Amino acid sequence: MPHRARNLVAGFLTTVAVAACSDTPTSPPIKRVDQSAVKFWEAGSSVRWNRKSIALFRARGGNPGRSSAYLSIAQYRAALAAQEGKEGSLHPSSAAAVAGASVVILKQFYPLDAASIDAEINAQRAEEPWPGEQNKDFASGEAIGRAVAAQVLTFASTDGFGTINPGTPPVGLGYFTSSGAPIVRGGYGARPFFLAPNELVLPPPPAFGSAEYLAALAEVRNISDNVTAPQIAIAQKWAPFGGVLYNEVAGDLIVKYRTSELEAARIYAYGNAAAFDAIIACFENKFRYWFIRPSRADPLIETPIGLPNHPSYPSAHSCESGAWAQILSDAFPAEREMLDGMVEEAAMSRVFAGLHYRFDNETGVALGSAAATLALSRQGIE
Repeated sequence: MPHRARNLVAGFLTTVAVAACSDTPTSPPIKRVDQSAVKFWEAGSSVRWNRKSIALFRARGGNPGRSSAYLSIAQYRAALAAQEGKEGSLHPSSAAAVAGASVVILKQFYPLDAASIDAEINAQRAEEPWPGEQNKDFASGEAIGRAVAAQVLTFASTDGFGTINPGTPPVGLGYFTSSGAPIVRGGYGARPFFLAPNELVLPPPPAFGSAEYLAALAEVRNISDNVTAPQIAIAQKWAPFGGVLYNEVAGDLIVKYRTSELEAARIYAYGNAAAFDAIIACFENKFRYWFIRPSRADPLIETPIGLPNHPSYPSAHSCESGAWAQILSDAFPAEREMLDGMVEEAAMSRVFAGLHYRFDNETGVALGSAAATLALSRQGIE
């Protein structure tokens, strides 16, 4: 990272750290993994239903960042409610609560797949439960989950995601120019879970035409001129939404470390909600600076996976990656090196695709990490 950019990002993170310490209450972070956890990880309902959600997205498309955020929050709240609920000797099943919540959320986001979603919960009802669930009631847990999810959907209906008009791009050198299609609004103006509006303001990108900017542009052009098949494969792997891959990795780590149902739901919830907030903050900055895409500045730069119709700075993939990596590193500290490698690959995938400058990625990762740090300190989705 160039010296100037390093200082700007360091100052930005220091400001966020001070705000997190001085202005907000703190709560314990996500619990560390307990290797002696009861053996039910292979039948974990949160993992099962998050994987179902990913499969539905891959088949149908849509916005998995938003659907995954509300899905995982409903799952976590349902698991908490089931754990606290009891009528006489009846103990609701946490796994069933997660399943019931998932059915309601996924039918809202994937209505054409209602039959498949119903088939999934029918299969789960019919399965032999792991020993810790044998004395728990599936029906009461499912009812709890469905009720919780209905409340979550009511809340989601007013979040404003993708509905706020960012206005008209400025005209002039160095500014974003639209393809003529509707400008992608992303999380602009949506209601975040943890952040205040415009709380995470990035420093401006390098001045258009400056030595720092021209060096960054030249790097993208050089990669474009010499792009390799493996680099194109990486670009394709991470398109269009990086959060899908992080949800998959989260599930793998939850199984690997034998994480409890409640903790698994918590990790998914904070990962997806922090990433949701990071995207909101990302688009706030995109439409603050309206910065030009590399291929608009140099038409010889190729964009083999297409060109998203929104400004360049910062990279949304990097914002999302920074948030997810921070949450997962907090939950699974032994995996930090692997997660850092994922962040680097996700960021560079956008350079390989001719879509972003390196400084888009660096500041995006910093923003996402800051959003996750605030999420862990503020809590608030229980």
